[in-house]
Amino acid sequence: MLLLLTVLGMPARSQCVSFKLSDRGDTLNCVDKQGLKQGNWLIKVPELRGQPGHDEEGTFKDGRKEGIWRSYNVQGDVLSVESYKWGLLNGKSQYYSVLGLEREESWWAIDPSKKYDTVDVPDLYEDGKYTKVVVKNEFYSMKHGKWTWYDPQNGFVQRTEDFFRDSAVNPLGMFGVKVREKPQRADSILAGKKPAKPNIVEAWEKKNAGKKKVVVRDGSAGF
Repeated sequence: MLLLLTVLGMPARSQCVSFKLSDRGDTLNCVDKQGLKQGNWLIKVPELRGQPGHDEEGTFKDGRKEGIWRSYNVQGDVLSVESYKWGLLNGKSQYYSVLGLEREESWWAIDPSKKYDTVDVPDLYEDGKYTKVVVKNEFYSMKHGKWTWYDPQNGFVQRTEDFFRDSAVNPLGMFGVKVREKPQRADSILAGKKPAKPNIVEAWEKKNAGKKKVVVRDGSAGF
């Protein structure tokens, strides 16, 4: 299995407190004087609790994963191709079985230098409407963009789902529902409108319109 190396960002060996050399003499697994991982890394993950071992390769920048990372099983088959920024998933990631591509994900990494970030949350009832919400940055990635699930045997799309800043654009889309309908009564209250009157009430008001006083019997027997 060939390790894909990028020359840019490769640390000089003099900056490494510890490192390894590949079969071609390239510097791998560099740890700098501050104890941070830098440059190209090849990580071997051993078998654990019944889970098979695998290999990972990619680039570290100041102790965080950066750019494209790939993982392989012990036979050399690709398990995943992930994109990172600031040590967080960012952009498109793909996951495979021995049969082929199973899933594509899309992520949005929040800049860890920000304490807070503004997130647009989509309205569940009205398509294209969003509400801005300020959230505390807890150093994580948000689902953002289209997610696609495939049948790995034939490559056909099984289903898709769209996300916008960690919220499903249409959470009922997988059931064939385009947009969730608003309850009429809730809409009227929120808009400051009175609920629609029953037909019998509207007919009575129309019949007695213009009269100065209308006596209404309520059915009680009083003296």
